[in-house]
Amino acid sequence: MNLFLLRMLFVVGSAIVGYTTVAPYGSELLGGLVGATAGLGIILLEIGMGKVSVRGLSSAVFGLILGLIMAKMVTDAFSLAPISISALSLIRVTLTLIFCYLGMSIGLRGKDEFNIIIPYVRLRRQDQIEEMVLLDTSVIIDGRIFDIIKTRFLEGKIIIPKFVLKELQQIADSTDPIKRQRGRRGLEILHAIQKELGQAIALHEEEFPETPEVDAKLVKLAKLMGAKILTVDFNLNRVASLQGIKVLNINELANALKPVVFPGEEMQIKLIKEGKEHNQGVGYLEDGTMVVVEEARRLIGQEVKVVVTSVLQTQAGRMIFTKLER
Repeated sequence: MNLFLLRMLFVVGSAIVGYTTVAPYGSELLGGLVGATAGLGIILLEIGMGKVSVRGLSSAVFGLILGLIMAKMVTDAFSLAPISISALSLIRVTLTLIFCYLGMSIGLRGKDEFNIIIPYVRLRRQDQIEEMVLLDTSVIIDGRIFDIIKTRFLEGKIIIPKFVLKELQQIADSTDPIKRQRGRRGLEILHAIQKELGQAIALHEEEFPETPEVDAKLVKLAKLMGAKILTVDFNLNRVASLQGIKVLNINELANALKPVVFPGEEMQIKLIKEGKEHNQGVGYLEDGTMVVVEEARRLIGQEVKVVVTSVLQTQAGRMIFTKLER
């Protein structure tokens, strides 16, 4: 049953209720028309609430219930005083309106702290908690996520927030040919993960419309769900870590897996360009590690034997400094 059919049945049911309600008074047609109109009005209201998130609605309901309870307690306290029934009734109505409003407004304002929605309530044993990993746009476009999932080093449920997928689609539709190619590559990688690896990717619907930045939305969602973030974005890594969120950075993993070299080791390297300092030559290992060779500018384009003198670890990666073998 689709949504359109459900709405039609609701309008027909409303018309029947209106018809049977007014029938004893002799205005059956008018009753049916009023019932159908009321049904259409409710459907329009439901369509207008389409942008209301389930999390926001559940928080508002929680605040409403809390407001009703508080109003009942305060009204019971007033009933102990010698107040007339009419005055007590007015107090009850007034306090109910005030506390319901305050409860709903507080609930909506602090909805990020209310984990009362079914997707966030994890009713399971503490030793069987399922790990959840959120993918950001940069790690999808990067492409190495495919090989990592293929090797099965990544555990847990893979989740892509709707706002991340929307950003990826915007990049794929960009007028810039480079951005467009990167975006389409990211979409192809997601398709390959599902089709070739058989790995299910869950789409999370939460949008956080009050937060414009995608990275801020991702951090907020990870904090709400207790999930990890998989990324190659250095700034996102720092921001998420400062807020106590576990971050899996593919660049850090790649640096950790690079072979360890020590001063005095020998290696062969092909020099492809000049270095920043005078008379330096630069080459690269297969994993992308930069090798700087002193006094080797004249040998650019050749493969030479070198001896490691020092290793420097930077935020951008590892650099190996060498000299020509004598």
